[in-house]
Amino acid sequence: MCCGLAAVLGMLVHVQVTDQTVGAARSRALARLTQATRAYEAGARLPRRTGVDLPGLPERLRELAEDGQRGTMVGTGDHRAAMWAAGPADGGRALAVRVDYAQGADIIAGLDRAILWSSALAIGATLFVGAFAVTRVTRRLQDTAQVARRISAGDLDARVADPRAADRARPQDEVAAVAGALDTMAATLQGKLLTEQRFTADVAHELRTPLTGLHAAAELLPPGRPTELVRDRVAALRTLTEDLLEISRLDTRRERLELGSERLVPLAERVVRACGARTEVRVVRDTRVETDRRRLERVLGNLVANAHRHGRGPVVLTVDGPRVTVRDHGDGYPDYLLAHGPQRFRTESGGKGHGLGLTIALGQAEVLGARLEFANAPGGGAVAVLTLPERVRPAADDGSEIPRPRPRTGPRPRPDCRS
Repeated sequence: MCCGLAAVLGMLVHVQVTDQTVGAARSRALARLTQATRAYEAGARLPRRTGVDLPGLPERLRELAEDGQRGTMVGTGDHRAAMWAAGPADGGRALAVRVDYAQGADIIAGLDRAILWSSALAIGATLFVGAFAVTRVTRRLQDTAQVARRISAGDLDARVADPRAADRARPQDEVAAVAGALDTMAATLQGKLLTEQRFTADVAHELRTPLTGLHAAAELLPPGRPTELVRDRVAALRTLTEDLLEISRLDTRRERLELGSERLVPLAERVVRACGARTEVRVVRDTRVETDRRRLERVLGNLVANAHRHGRGPVVLTVDGPRVTVRDHGDGYPDYLLAHGPQRFRTESGGKGHGLGLTIALGQAEVLGARLEFANAPGGGAVAVLTLPERVRPAADDGSEIPRPRPRTGPRPRPDCRS
């Protein structure tokens, strides 16, 4: 708008001054043409720069005079800008007057240069100030958007911390209002999630003691069908409690890896044997990866167990370098899981389980730095694809040095096979 306003004002000034300058020169030329006409009709000597059919007279003006009309036109004369005025003379000729217009042309040219320079200076200053102001605003907006993305990715400690929003005494603009609202929302959300996590962890811890006693009491019951049912339910409740504890540890995002060099094919075969159910292992390309063995076994074990529990055979585990795929031939994953990922305590109607197996697998995969994706195969069946980080080595028993594992700082997941 500032640039457009400067251009419009420059054009208006140019038009106004040009009209005034040209009008004054035209008036002088017509006045001299009147005097020359009178002298020509009286047979007196014509003034200087006046004559019949003067050289340099513009052709259009000559035609106008020959038609019996008077007119003026800006042209050149003696290599200088001139204002020409012409009228009819006897014999179909043109009586012309030339008035020096160089000064007026210089005035207009100087004015145009002044307008261009002043407009360029004003536009440059406006753009500089505007860019500086807009950059400050856009930078603050970009920082706010970046914090929002970090929060959506799970970093609830991220804050914008806009100084304008923190200091209520300073003027509050729209960006500060958005930043303050985002920080308040993040703090509220973090508080609620921490409360939920503490509740889950506290419940799981409180259940461990009575469950231990209940398990010991169940072992003392006499053999029989009722005893088997009690022991089975106690084991299921104990498994659920351990899963809740593991989820609460994953929610804190403080798990540490115990890295070691592992070959994927032998590890996958151990997981399949631990599950007990018939699972085919296909090897496209074996590789050695640096990973936490027990966490990886936990992820693969949960994926295989989920395929057997909720899908149909055959269940196939395929190792292709750092990419491990588990597929069954059942009805596939439900739509909500494909759209939003695994959700706790949500399974398809009539299905068994608590929806914690895939949740734990996804959480442990994030700890490993791996990517776990869920999809349905075109020919039917559920497909889970685990892509490990690109810390890979060719699988070969060449006696190469195995990286020393880091010290363990927290509980490790059990390498069992549960969904």
